[in-house]
Amino acid sequence: MNKRRIGDRTVHPVGLGCMNITHAYGPPIDEAEARALLMQALDLGCDFFDTATIYGLGRSEELIGEALGQRRKDYFLASKCVLGFRDGARILDGRPEAIKAACDASLKRLRTDVIDLYYLHRPDPRVPVEDSAGALADLVAAGKIRFIGLSEMGADQLRRAHAVHPVAALQSEYSLWVRNPEIAVLEACAELGTALVAFSPVGRGFLADPPADPARFHETDMRRSLFPRFGPDFYPQNLLLLDEARAIAREAECSVAQLALAWTLAKGEHIIPIPGTTSQAHLGENHDAAHIQLTADQVARLDAHFAPERAAGPRYIAAAQASVTTEMYPFETTD
Repeated sequence: MNKRRIGDRTVHPVGLGCMNITHAYGPPIDEAEARALLMQALDLGCDFFDTATIYGLGRSEELIGEALGQRRKDYFLASKCVLGFRDGARILDGRPEAIKAACDASLKRLRTDVIDLYYLHRPDPRVPVEDSAGALADLVAAGKIRFIGLSEMGADQLRRAHAVHPVAALQSEYSLWVRNPEIAVLEACAELGTALVAFSPVGRGFLADPPADPARFHETDMRRSLFPRFGPDFYPQNLLLLDEARAIAREAECSVAQLALAWTLAKGEHIIPIPGTTSQAHLGENHDAAHIQLTADQVARLDAHFAPERAAGPRYIAAAQASVTTEMYPFETTD
């Protein structure tokens, strides 16, 4: 099992996304459980924790600081700006002065003097990406962050930001169910020496056995409103894709979730998936996926079976799709 590179650092191939300990897929978990989960991840050998200002309106960052602050040298820490909050309301602000203020607030919540990787969480259409990337470059020069990153942006913005300052990582949704990075950013990242940090690599619970059940989603679960593929018009069609995944998982002697992660890792040495979970059992399962080696035939069969056009429904609702600049396939819609 080889570690994977972000900038001049290396991390375990499977990181931990820290969004859903505080929100997204229902109510936050008990905070003592969240701290125990974070500590368990570190004890397992997970050394890449990925959070954001907006997660739980700062609470995800605070929990990481509370749980892991005393072991800060043992892990690589990532957070995000631009998409944030003010007076309890969600905001989007990519101005350089806003980015620098957000970084100072994150450093305080995270109980650290440096963030290893700091991403622009979303493009701000009012601010050229060069200006926002310049602010991150200033933070690198000031010693407050080590590397700069982008999230939910396409290859053009990646190249423009990289011309201002080397971009160490681009975060994008990438899984068997969402193949959009293969349009352009996967290749651009490889060319520029940029890591592709794959969020939702288990398809927000779809690529599991049993898969997520929309009938059991909490009323606050984002999958009820933002992701049409979980809706009644599309989800039954998507479930038909899973039989082949189960068959290949049996061959590989792993779970479907581990298969999804192993496939993502097999798509490039510069890819680092960051599944999120609130379960210590799933945490261990995800972490162990780094040791699963799929054959070239298995990868090719999964590629073909989960061809992008076979996913039923758009990735996002129209409003959410309009907030990102990730490339779309010609056949995709946002209806």
